[in-house]
Amino acid sequence: MQKIWLNSYPPGVPPTAAVDAFASLPALFDWIVRTYGPQPAFTNQGTTLTWAELDERARAFAGYLQGVLGLAPGARVALMLPNLLQYPVGLFGVLRAGCVVVNVNPLYTARELQYQLADSGASAIVVLDNFAHTLEQVLAATAVRHVVVTRAGDLLPFPKAQIVNLVVRHVRHMVPAWYLPQAVRWHEALRRGRTAGLRPATPAPQDTAFLQYTGGTTGVPKGAVLSHANLVANIEQTAAWVGGVLVPGRETAIVPLPLYHVFALTATLTFCRLGAHVVLVTNPRELPAFVRELRHSPWTVLIGVNTLFNALLNEPGLAQVDMRRAKLVVAGGMAVQRAVAERWQQRCGTALVEGYGLTEASPIVCANRPDQPAFTGAIGLPLPSTEVAILDDTGQELALGEPGEICVRGPQVMQGYWQRPEETARVFHPGGWLRTGDIGVLEPTGYVRLIDRLKDMIVVSGFKVYPNEVEDVLALHPGVFEAAAIRAPDPHSQEVVKAVVVRRDPQLTEQALLEHCRQHLTGYKVPRAIVFRSAPLPKSPIGKILRRVVQAEEDARLATTTAG
Repeated sequence: MQKIWLNSYPPGVPPTAAVDAFASLPALFDWIVRTYGPQPAFTNQGTTLTWAELDERARAFAGYLQGVLGLAPGARVALMLPNLLQYPVGLFGVLRAGCVVVNVNPLYTARELQYQLADSGASAIVVLDNFAHTLEQVLAATAVRHVVVTRAGDLLPFPKAQIVNLVVRHVRHMVPAWYLPQAVRWHEALRRGRTAGLRPATPAPQDTAFLQYTGGTTGVPKGAVLSHANLVANIEQTAAWVGGVLVPGRETAIVPLPLYHVFALTATLTFCRLGAHVVLVTNPRELPAFVRELRHSPWTVLIGVNTLFNALLNEPGLAQVDMRRAKLVVAGGMAVQRAVAERWQQRCGTALVEGYGLTEASPIVCANRPDQPAFTGAIGLPLPSTEVAILDDTGQELALGEPGEICVRGPQVMQGYWQRPEETARVFHPGGWLRTGDIGVLEPTGYVRLIDRLKDMIVVSGFKVYPNEVEDVLALHPGVFEAAAIRAPDPHSQEVVKAVVVRRDPQLTEQALLEHCRQHLTGYKVPRAIVFRSAPLPKSPIGKILRRVVQAEEDARLATTTAG
């Protein structure tokens, strides 16, 4: 295939990346520590760890896993943590011990947690005490036999640690009662690990580094098996892509997205590769506190998702944030709406650089040029050493500009789904092409343009309607805060478009919004009904609007109304 996207690459970006520069993630971490040891690595809640300090604590935790618990290479260790300093310590520690990281959403219900722990076969877990009560409910039904419990302030200095832990437990009442008699406290685990010492593991490139759970394209959550080679490749690819904009050892990156999500994870590992100072935001939904962090940190890089940037634009304090140092503002995890991107650039003077990926590709596949002057509306160009093709259902390549399934091939593509060979076979075309489940087109310039998720497509009288397009038009109306386009049954067309909207302007009427849609959409794409909600729409942990949940809620509401 012709890699036409190479003609649109920024100056200095190579067509291929040094994807085998490091044999494993521990080898990469060793290099980072040797290169940037005394420089700041991670900051959270006003406390900073240098790379050398981070490495010392990570080795202690690895010593605990290896020398005290006796975990063998390949053992799965779950991390059920928000963005705290304990996360990078735990992450690097697990990998240094030769174990496999299983990232767990701390907000999981007991059912969701039990499923993931049982499916992964995790034998150990690190959990924030805020969520220990959930673990207590399911522990007996899993293979987990070793529990390490930490508190929000455990890596902060005295007396701040004591104050934070006191406030979280007794003032904010954020720690429900729990009982895990076998649990070991975080500080005790590190102390015992230092005493036991560490025999550094040397995982091979194809050894598993992460079981990263995803809904995939169908069915229940599945563990994408991501090897050391997969992650190293994607880190090197991404570092090569931004190399003309970011200076190694000189950047400060704000990370408000949870590190247990693969986009934030790999973006942060790339910042580590560049020796950047990473500022972790524990709860970006506390917008005034998040904006204060933006105001006081000398940041040069920011990552986020469309809904987060939209929320920031509606936060009055953003006007006091100095954007003059910003070199790169990256949006991923979900489609970026043009209205949000244009408002961001007008307000902040920096373009939102949209990227695209999926868990099964470690995750980054495409990105817009980091030097782009304005929002493109495309998901960008394939990264170095990455191939993208638009294929039909039989795996045949389609012509430029013709919509089909976006398929990916490259060293960042997963090994398969954990213990699911049939699911793995279904998600690959012959030749190693990963089927993304997303519909898009490849333009003559080499840019890939995302149309929508294949499973979210609405068919109105035989005509295909893509929810992203409808949502983009809804978002253009100044009275709309957020919206989801879903399907509704119809006796004539089988199904039609319904819009569920949260208003920015409480005076906005259904008729006014429908008229706005008629000005921008062909008739069959215009919503037949608009439902206004006062509460925010349901979202994933990174802020992606969950259409399937909105759909289920609306179906249930209609069923109740009909029954009544």
